[in-house]
Amino acid sequence: MGKKTIIELCMSPDLGGLELYMVRAAKALKDDFNVISIINAESKLEQYYDADDRYISIKKSSNLMMVGAARKLARIIDENDVEIVHMHWTKDIPFVILAKQFCKKKPKIVQTRNMTMTRFKNDLYHRWLYKNMDLMLPVTYQVKEQLERFIPQDIRPKVEVLYMGSDKPEMLDDDAAQKLKMELGFKDEIFNIGMVGRINEAKGQHLLIKSVDLLVKKGLQVSAYFVGHAMEASYLEMLQKDVKERGIAEHIHFLGFMKNPHHFYQICDAVVLASKRETFGLVLIEAMQVGTAVIGANSGGVVEIIDDGETGLLFESQNYESLAEAIEKLINDKKLLEEISNAGQKKCAEKFSNEKQFVALSHMLKDLSES
Repeated sequence: MGKKTIIELCMSPDLGGLELYMVRAAKALKDDFNVISIINAESKLEQYYDADDRYISIKKSSNLMMVGAARKLARIIDENDVEIVHMHWTKDIPFVILAKQFCKKKPKIVQTRNMTMTRFKNDLYHRWLYKNMDLMLPVTYQVKEQLERFIPQDIRPKVEVLYMGSDKPEMLDDDAAQKLKMELGFKDEIFNIGMVGRINEAKGQHLLIKSVDLLVKKGLQVSAYFVGHAMEASYLEMLQKDVKERGIAEHIHFLGFMKNPHHFYQICDAVVLASKRETFGLVLIEAMQVGTAVIGANSGGVVEIIDDGETGLLFESQNYESLAEAIEKLINDKKLLEEISNAGQKKCAEKFSNEKQFVALSHMLKDLSES
């Protein structure tokens, strides 16, 4: 019997952890399935596919004007005898369920759930959506609890936790690391902090800037480097103005978007995740994997990644003074810095490797296709 065909789908026009995870899943599942990726025609994901990857772009501007796009998806499903559609963006649920209604073949519908759920889904519209889904894969146990709390049992798909993971990175040797430090303006005598993610208020770049300001005023040698593209130019401009007014421009650096930040993580002394609401925290996983210490807000899925004081440090969410205290602790305690770096790397290898998580995903999809 030949391989069954599945669709990996993400119509988000953005470029972040959620979108890139879909691409990695599509590549990882090719050994066990015929995989077709469906992406938004306005997506930036094409650059991540190789010549032997199969992807199809569909133009879909909004869920209000999606009937034509849903019919196109339905034709792809029928023409390719697709068994499973695996989606990754919560806003794609209506689109995929509508496409299913147009299909002659009724594929199984799976969602990797990256977003929190905060209200009951017992109205007619949501009952229709969730009755047409077969499996939900929340990325943390916290999200699993929310799904079980807010989706009535009689319409709730099967729910199984599947953590996200990180690919094995290319490790830099000492010469390459030193060269990258020079290119990015890192100084060895300064404690260099990295933050990776979209530049927007929810990610908390302003908190790290305020923390660095506090530490600099205390006489500590520290700099912060921000990697990511600006979602809103006005927010980036506000940050840059704030940095200038505080007089800390030499300590704050905006590096823009990096296609592969794994090398960047390796030259940082610590990586911070300060998001207001982070369902999981893939940035932390990627940094831990290369042996870099991590600091995260004590909310959302971060608390399932960081064991405070052991595999990283937690700070009070939205509290820049608490963040500054955590950074200062690592600056002043090199032994602690080394211990949590090593422990974090060990935990990542045991629990958060893409290889292990994608093997588990493949088994789940195979079981579903045979049920």
